[in-house]
Amino acid sequence: MLTPADVRATLPHRYPMLLVDRVLEAGEDRIRAIKAVTLNEPWYARLGPRAEPGELAYPDFLLIESWTQTAGILATRLAGGAADGQLMLFGSMSGIEFHRRAFPGDTVEHHARLRRAVDDTMIFEGESTVDGEPLLTMGGITMAFRPGGALAPPSS
Repeated sequence: MLTPADVRATLPHRYPMLLVDRVLEAGEDRIRAIKAVTLNEPWYARLGPRAEPGELAYPDFLLIESWTQTAGILATRLAGGAADGQLMLFGSMSGIEFHRRAFPGDTVEHHARLRRAVDDTMIFEGESTVDGEPLLTMGGITMAFRPGGALAPPSS
């Protein structure tokens, strides 16, 4: 299990984009983490006091980001930690299906599994649930580690 402090130490994300609250378990090729959806999140700030129920649905792109951060924690563990100067890059995603919406008060459970690894490039798959009910299926997401210096713009 990783505590919230461990999650912060693993991912470079910070408020408001750190979207994993805790890791429940992490194995050699899989991880299970949670994200609690609350009304205190900034994406709900624009809503008035009488928001329609549909307006309270958690944004789909943030659900994908939260799942991807979960896979990123596993990728970092598989790579032996974030090496100095290495950046984790998101490459592509495919086969994403939304089964329902998440709402404030829901605890989203992300499950990510390593499908394949070639050198420093990894492909993950998995799903997200709320109370055991399917929320999201991730067909495949590609992540890679690259030297930060190689990605910097050329000096003029």
